[in-house]
Amino acid sequence: MHMVQALRPMRWTADMVRALPEDRNRCEVIEGELFVSPGPSWIHQHAVAALFVRLYGFLRGSRAGHPLVAPADVEFSDDTLVQPDIFVVPLVHGKAPRRWEEVRQLLLAIEVSSPSTARTDRVHKRELYLSRGAREYWVVDIDAQLIERWRAGDVRPEILDGMIEWRPDDKSEPFVIDVAEYFAEVLDD
Repeated sequence: MHMVQALRPMRWTADMVRALPEDRNRCEVIEGELFVSPGPSWIHQHAVAALFVRLYGFLRGSRAGHPLVAPADVEFSDDTLVQPDIFVVPLVHGKAPRRWEEVRQLLLAIEVSSPSTARTDRVHKRELYLSRGAREYWVVDIDAQLIERWRAGDVRPEILDGMIEWRPDDKSEPFVIDVAEYFAEVLDD
């Protein structure tokens, strides 16, 4: 079993992470701490794709935000660069951002968790995304077939295995997912 390793030989920067040789691992840095995790599994990527397709269909043509999927570097500062599995960014002057430098806040961040990333997803990334203004953070747990929803100030996640709704803003209709149906598709049940 591969484990996410927090390596601390020095204070890492986003530029240092970008300079690492490509080795199929996902390298991210949060406040100077390097996190290395193995490449995602087949089922992980299937879960990401199934959720992204739903989210993209909901937001297409909307003025509420623009969804993206990893690998995509979100650099919050010189020493913090992450790759959320799925995320929604605010529009810039009514359009999707054109450059990564325009992405400094997320409306929604989603990580599909695996045994090797569970602690990083539930602790480090949760704290990061919510402290940087994400309205919601979801951890998709394939094994438990549920979605954990976190909002700023939450001490515990909301555990959802029925329906989940997300509103990108106060004017939008909600994005709704039947969680059981989603996992049935992901797990081909």
